[in-house]
Amino acid sequence: MSDVDRQIARAGELLDRTRAERRAMVAQRRRGTSVAKRFAVAAGADLAIIVAAILIGWFVPLGMGGALLVGALLILVTLFALFANFTPTVRAEQLPAVPLKLLPSRTGEWLDTQRKALPAPAQTLVDGIGVRLDMLSPQLATLDEQQPAAAELRKLIGEQLPDLLRDYAKVPPALRSVARNGKSPDAQLAESLRLIDAEIGEMSEHIAQGDLDSLATRGRFLEIKYRDDRGV
Repeated sequence: MSDVDRQIARAGELLDRTRAERRAMVAQRRRGTSVAKRFAVAAGADLAIIVAAILIGWFVPLGMGGALLVGALLILVTLFALFANFTPTVRAEQLPAVPLKLLPSRTGEWLDTQRKALPAPAQTLVDGIGVRLDMLSPQLATLDEQQPAAAELRKLIGEQLPDLLRDYAKVPPALRSVARNGKSPDAQLAESLRLIDAEIGEMSEHIAQGDLDSLATRGRFLEIKYRDDRGV
């Protein structure tokens, strides 16, 4: 292996490690937010139970049995709030209707559910796309839904990306590594994911620069390229 090859390999390893670390940080932040929300829900529910018990106790003495019932109810409600799953499963067909400012986070959640079904290289690429989506989300908070740029973003994130993974999932597992027309479905998937990753990065830069006119034309090449690769 030449020095150039070794440098390229090291750069690739560094990029993969950076993406994994950033993805872990994002996941940790999400877990922290979820825990905080769960404690808030538990505290609110417990407070409501205590207030209701006090109000009832003014008119009907609760006694020892009532106090034990209230205590048991507090424990049950707290456990339910802390451990129950309140997050509905995100489905790909729902993404086109998601508000633009929520679309990156919802798409990222859906990607997380698809990751295990993908080959290892595609998993790494999906992790990187997930990080880009997390970074893009706050940028879309003030972007007008009626802007042509918004339509291109919605097409890329809410339609083309999910369609790509769903098309890949339709390929029988035994045929995914078999070359067809010079490329295997695994290779086509990786190539398309790299293209989408790059497009999201470009779009994020255009939004940061306020160059929405350029952003509105970004989807043209991807749409043509994706149409050519629909064989996945």
